[in-house]
Amino acid sequence: MKTPLSLSDVYAILEPGPVLLLGTAQDGRANLMAMSWHCMLEFEPPLVGCVVSAANYSFAALQATGECVLNVPTDDLARQLVGCGNSHGDETDKFARFRLTAVPSARVAVPRVEECYANLECRVADRQLVGSYNFFILEVLQAWHDPAVTAPRTLHHRGYGRFMLAGEEIQLDSAMR
Repeated sequence: MKTPLSLSDVYAILEPGPVLLLGTAQDGRANLMAMSWHCMLEFEPPLVGCVVSAANYSFAALQATGECVLNVPTDDLARQLVGCGNSHGDETDKFARFRLTAVPSARVAVPRVEECYANLECRVADRQLVGSYNFFILEVLQAWHDPAVTAPRTLHHRGYGRFMLAGEEIQLDSAMR
């Protein structure tokens, strides 16, 4: 028999995808923020929607510069990911504190995280929902991945310090090309 679920726990059921390290930079200072509120909106060009709270240090940089990098960590970076999420960018150099390597991006002025298995360089394509919902629409300009990582064990936030790891893949017939 099912029982009622607290509305504050709904996100753990609908969690949209892997937790990312959102990279931003402003006035020569790079920052990283743990982010799990994102979704694919379009394939070509790739568009990603994401929510960044106006209370976060990264919001101001993203709003001002219109650029970011979506860094996709795997389970080996779990502690650094949580550390970035539990510290404040206005007080901490997260690259230095969590021993992450900043490498130059090709299309934006925000560095990529070398240790992440994939990096998506983005620019803000649409701000129409920022004022109401802090929802940015990003266009991916350049994508990077480590081809040696064939089955990435990405982290999926379940709330209150709990994460689920991406698991076993299955192959089914698909009309997608």
